[in-house]
Amino acid sequence: MIRIITILTFMITCFTQVEPLGVKDGRIRGITMVAPPRAFNDDPMVPIKNVNADWIAVVPYAYSRKANPEVRFNSKRQWWGERTEGIKESIKAAHNKGLKVMIKPQVYVPGSWVGDVDYESEVDWRIWEDSYRRYLMTYVDIAIEVGAEMLCIGTEYKIAVQKRETFWRQLIQDIRSKYSGLLIYSSNWDGFKNVPFWDDLDFIGISAYFPLLKDKTPSVKKLRRRWRPIVSKLKKYSKKQGKRIVFTEYGYLTVDGCAYKSWELEKQVNQLSINQQAQANAYDALLTTFWNQDFWAGGFLWKWFPNGMGHEGYPEKDYTPQGKIAEEIIKGWYGN
Repeated sequence: MIRIITILTFMITCFTQVEPLGVKDGRIRGITMVAPPRAFNDDPMVPIKNVNADWIAVVPYAYSRKANPEVRFNSKRQWWGERTEGIKESIKAAHNKGLKVMIKPQVYVPGSWVGDVDYESEVDWRIWEDSYRRYLMTYVDIAIEVGAEMLCIGTEYKIAVQKRETFWRQLIQDIRSKYSGLLIYSSNWDGFKNVPFWDDLDFIGISAYFPLLKDKTPSVKKLRRRWRPIVSKLKKYSKKQGKRIVFTEYGYLTVDGCAYKSWELEKQVNQLSINQQAQANAYDALLTTFWNQDFWAGGFLWKWFPNGMGHEGYPEKDYTPQGKIAEEIIKGWYGN
């Protein structure tokens, strides 16, 4: 009887969250749009719609340093698309094409990773909390103003979510007091079980860079086999938390061995060979594996350059599927 009640509770939770997503089958067909360095002349949403996406994520980057806990954002030195003006205009353009939007604030720490952010003194933690709150609440106000459907409250703060739980819960409460949209947090693939406040959010968010196979061009079949134990683990965790899972990021570089430790591949991308088939197989395996899983509420592909703007000099090797074999894979799955 207890097992039946648990299963029914999970099913009810899943179905009650389908409608708020406002998309067919309650599954996000999302793309993360890179912030353009300048205002766009041509509508960047047309190619996104052409691959059958129904959501986009926009990323208003902020910056901090190891030695300085203050989170800085909306600087004139930043790209147009990272600042408040660009975020607003990008969301308006998306809505004009019938796309829904997640605002995904993300903090870049030069020479480090935001997941390693840690401070020894309470003073430094308070400086970080106060500045991070200002950052988030700025985009809460924008989400309300332009009607963004979802807000991500943070991205990959592996240590900070464990050490400062009270801060995060209060932040969520403050956001809920004024914003009626969906809330999510983006955990790194190896840290989702350590996030203590999923119960306060609408979904479990995961940056899904799970390392699968080192092979240069692994087949879809082999990749799917590697996904099986991960699917089992995610399904159990989703059931335990009573929340569906969104891949707040998922993606693969266009290089040999792209299905294994992409964060390491990024450091040597110039030395790696272009491999469109490896990227296409990796995308296909992920979508084939998860598409019919009820606990999976879709995800946001990382990443897409609007009108070709914003790349780092190697778009042919980058995560984007634009103009590559993988683009047709994405279009096919997103068209389901």
